[in-house]
Order: sequence, then C-alpha cells, then structure tokens
Amino acid sequence: MLVISSREFRQNQKKYFEKVDKGEHIIVQRAKDKAYVLTPVSEDDMYFNAEMVNKIKQSILDVRNGEVQRVSTSKEISDLLGL
Repeated sequence: MLVISSREFRQNQKKYFEKVDKGEHIIVQRAKDKAYVLTPVSEDDMYFNAEMVNKIKQSILDVRNGEVQRVSTSKEISDLLGL
C-alpha cells in the first residue's frame, strides 16, 4: 500500500493509475483528516449492468403477477433470509 499526497497525485496521475491497474493499493491523503482510495471500476461494479437490469425487470413482472411476499418486521426479514 502506498500513501501519497494529493499534490503528488496531481503531478503524477498516470504513474499512479498504472500502479493501481497492476494491483497496487494507493491512498491519496488530502489535508490531515481526508483520504481517498484509488480503485479501478470494473463491469461488475456498475449498478445497472445487463444482469442487474434483467433482475429489475423480473422483479417488476413478479410484482405485477402477485408473486411477492410481504414483510413488516425485522424478524420476518431475518426468517425470510434464513438468518
């Protein structure tokens, strides 16, 4: 893991992006109490990839067809999830 200043990051962005692409963990320190992690975004990180859109569409169809289970307490949620 490498911790760098925001100034160092600004001056050498390409260098640090390439390090992240190779799997190195980079933290950019900004002021005393602020820090940011550089992380590459992958297809799996996107909220609305094709798989997620299909799941949303299927959920809408399930609701329209009355294929739902209503829960109103945290215990019912736990029971439904098998916790």
